[in-house]
Amino acid sequence: MALVGRRDGRNFGYGRQLSYAGPQALKDMFAGGHYGTVKAHCDRWQAFVKWCRSEQEPGINDARQIDRKVLADYAAYLRDVVRRGNLAISTAQNRLSSVNRTMAALRGDQYVKLPSPSKALGMQRTGVRHSVPQGQDREQVKQIVNALCSQHQLRAAAIVLLARATGMRLREAILADLPRLCREANDLDRINIQDGTKGGRAGASAPRWIEVDDHIRGALGFAWQASPAGSRNLIAPHESYLNLLQESIRPARDILHAHNLKGLHELRAAYACERYEQITQHRAPINGGLCCQVDRNLDREARRQISYELGHGRIDVVAAYIGGRA
Repeated sequence: MALVGRRDGRNFGYGRQLSYAGPQALKDMFAGGHYGTVKAHCDRWQAFVKWCRSEQEPGINDARQIDRKVLADYAAYLRDVVRRGNLAISTAQNRLSSVNRTMAALRGDQYVKLPSPSKALGMQRTGVRHSVPQGQDREQVKQIVNALCSQHQLRAAAIVLLARATGMRLREAILADLPRLCREANDLDRINIQDGTKGGRAGASAPRWIEVDDHIRGALGFAWQASPAGSRNLIAPHESYLNLLQESIRPARDILHAHNLKGLHELRAAYACERYEQITQHRAPINGGLCCQVDRNLDREARRQISYELGHGRIDVVAAYIGGRA
């Protein structure tokens, strides 16, 4: 439901229910696109709505009643949950950021927001991985692919292979220009990940070249075979990115979970750990490697290279994939 008229009605004209109004405002803000971003904001908004409606808290069901004090109280509640060990700092910060974004979408201004979620929480997220990435064992990945294929989920299987072989994100794997990548792999022995990238990091200004090995060649070949007729990627000409997510990718997650894989992001971490070992000849820190103690310069160079290959702009982000520098 698009906003009609002025923002002077309940929930600024987006309906009677706070839980409904937020998602509608976000869809308007993003003009029906950026499905994954909208979905993430909506999920976090619903957590906020649940808090607003709880008996101990404000009992609010109209966004017009939400002011900075309400947001500060919510931050204090999240801070307490984090300190009890029931929520990660990063999750709490993301929830506050999504509430900020949703309030801006509802109000049409930036007046009611928490300027800094991290300061509001009084905590800094570490961004350091503390659990060994799932999917490092290629036999496990092979079993997942076989299970997906047995359920006729060939495109989901292709995404799994691309994520593990190249470190692609979900969106990058779905939108990858497969003919171009196959051509680059054959002619140049390396591929440039450009499609579906995050934060506008695409084109000549942001190259992302990765050296090709047999695993990458195999993943690209499988994906090209799984690509629908008339398409250059994994989306059929008649379907949308959203349809593919809803009809194919979501159901496939149950198979991933059944084979002890939390999600595709674990495969990016597995790729990063493998690349770290290839570059340094030491296991990744999260796997017990000690390169960061033996040769800090080599450790830093490996992190710089992995950051580049994963499409990040900062070396410190790599700690979320391979572990910190002890």
